[in-house]
Amino acid sequence: MAKGLYQYIRNTWKVRKTGAESLMKRRMIEYRKGPRFKKIDKPTKLSNARALGYKAKKGFVLVRVKIKRGGRRRPLYGRGGRKPSKTGLVNYTTEKSLRKIAGQRVQKKYPNLEVLGSYYLCEDGIHKWFEVILVDPNNPEIKKDKHVKWITEKQHRRRVLRGLL
Repeated sequence: MAKGLYQYIRNTWKVRKTGAESLMKRRMIEYRKGPRFKKIDKPTKLSNARALGYKAKKGFVLVRVKIKRGGRRRPLYGRGGRKPSKTGLVNYTTEKSLRKIAGQRVQKKYPNLEVLGSYYLCEDGIHKWFEVILVDPNNPEIKKDKHVKWITEKQHRRRVLRGLL
């Protein structure tokens, strides 16, 4: 069977020892210096974005998010007395993935948009970057599009904060 365009694009990111690896290293230097949330014009990994439903039309917004890597510390509330070894502060893993946390933070930052999906971009020793696809439910082009208009309905509001993504 013949390969399509997006399959070639996807393979570019999978295969190491290509120009994609050195390109990503140069981009990560810029990403580290940048803000936590950055609106971008085009997706970095086009095949991933298209698989999640992204289209290059009005009403779609892409945001690159920077998240700290590693486990989390459990809050130290109501732990009086002794025996610090039983507090369970470190080596604590949250139930949510970092990708979900990134989607929820973007939803809080842009409350008038809805999160359609997100995908992994890159990571270094301290941060992980994700790209989150947002949709404007009030945009007339989104309301006309039969593949995405479901997100304009009332029951899908802020679905990422309810754990539905």
